[in-house]
Amino acid sequence: MANRPVIAHVLHRLDRAGAEVLAAGLARGLADRFDFMFLCLDGPGVLADELADEGFAVEALGRQPGLDRTLAKRLRDRLTHHRVGLIHAHQYTPFFYSAVSRGLFKNTTPLLFTEHGRHVPDTTSLKRRLANKLLLKKTDRVTAVSQFVKHALIKNEGMPAARIDVVHNGIDPGPEPNEDGRAAARQQLGITPDRPVVMQVARFHPVKDHATALRAWSIVHAQMPDALLVFVGDGPERDNLEALTQQLELQDAVRFTGGVDDARQLIPAADLCMLSSLSEGLSVTLLEAMAAGKPIVATDVGGNPEAVVNGQTGLLAPSRDPGALAGCVMQLLPNAPYTARVLGQAGRQRLLEHFTADRMHRAYAQHYESLAADASSR
Repeated sequence: MANRPVIAHVLHRLDRAGAEVLAAGLARGLADRFDFMFLCLDGPGVLADELADEGFAVEALGRQPGLDRTLAKRLRDRLTHHRVGLIHAHQYTPFFYSAVSRGLFKNTTPLLFTEHGRHVPDTTSLKRRLANKLLLKKTDRVTAVSQFVKHALIKNEGMPAARIDVVHNGIDPGPEPNEDGRAAARQQLGITPDRPVVMQVARFHPVKDHATALRAWSIVHAQMPDALLVFVGDGPERDNLEALTQQLELQDAVRFTGGVDDARQLIPAADLCMLSSLSEGLSVTLLEAMAAGKPIVATDVGGNPEAVVNGQTGLLAPSRDPGALAGCVMQLLPNAPYTARVLGQAGRQRLLEHFTADRMHRAYAQHYESLAADASSR
């Protein structure tokens, strides 16, 4: 494009989580077509240094608790300083402050709002629904990472359906999985080749409901005492989960790896990947499991059924139901070689058809070009 616009990704932080990893991937994947920078409302996060080292401008604005009445002006100052031509706001709070900063100063900078997930319970007030009608300008666009998220934006946020496009999350599928990758990952984790392993990759946050995963594992453990559950991730719930592990007497059957730089290096060690969430937009960790050719057991919530085809690439269970989750694991884990070959391969094929980074990048590039063209014509 001539006169490449500067696109500002506005986020809470640059932690290693779904929305942030995808925003970083967009900047890296489309750097030959657009100029990107990052504005973090709260703190920088672990990805900030990586992106700064790669040449992207990264700034943190230090949002205060509650409604920060000066944040909109500080955000507007940074957008002006960097000559931002397009705002890409990830999640609702960054959208709110981006839109307010623009509205307060009569600015017409185009805005793309991407909603990555929803809270539990998912409720909004009439006041917020009315505010959304004022914040979203006629030329702005909204993307949702799944049909579930789009429906929530329409029903709970009062946003018009015609303004919302679904752009599914996507990742680089990487090479075909093989036994060498499995062996290397198991060696890294210190796990013997023949031990049955289930892995859950997720931050330790209440919405991921690791407690239900642990209670399900106590049922699995009674039937398969040699099986191992590996939790990859970290977060505020870790102390509570380690205490529950002790309470359930699962110390020898559960492994906490802590946070890792690249969970995809560990996923090949698993025979089965699990996700016990209460809500999901479209889980990147599920996509990573599909790329690794792993059968999946996940809760039937949010965008999970859009990624996991029940009975074909994995099994879905109701949320908050340890017995059902354990039952799904026990259907697949004892026959791990077969399920990996049939369900796991089907999952990777589904990823290649619907959830690649190339497909996602093309969709966002079209939005960027359309919004930039609209702005230049005004």
